[in-house]
Amino acid sequence: MADGRVATVRPVSEEEATGKVAKIYADIKQTKSLKSVPNFWRVLATNPDHLELVWTRLKALMHPESIGRTSRLDPLTREIIALAVSATNGCAYCINSHTAAARKLGLDTEALGEVMAIVGLFNSTNSIADGYQVEPDVMPPLD
Repeated sequence: MADGRVATVRPVSEEEATGKVAKIYADIKQTKSLKSVPNFWRVLATNPDHLELVWTRLKALMHPESIGRTSRLDPLTREIIALAVSATNGCAYCINSHTAAARKLGLDTEALGEVMAIVGLFNSTNSIADGYQVEPDVMPPLD
């Protein structure tokens, strides 16, 4: 933002966090191996119940190992999916966050380019199929 703000509300700093917010901040840093709490979480902390809801859901899906659940998707695949959706939705914050996480998990520059090419391809082909209102004729199997 032009005036140096990071959001439309004043984020809750780590120093002023208490109770539920402080506990969630500690969990975020430990689960994600971070030194500080990212802006997204500090903004959500303006409503502690919303912070808890979003963090609990994200932790369960993006970091299932931390709660003793085994995922069928590996961490890099989960981050690539999050990155692809973020790119499609045009969320600069999320694109940067998930690109950083994917790079940390081993995604190199060439593979990142491939991910973006696939995102662009399917944004295009989805729009074409939707524009023509093509009736699905290839269906997934039912288990």
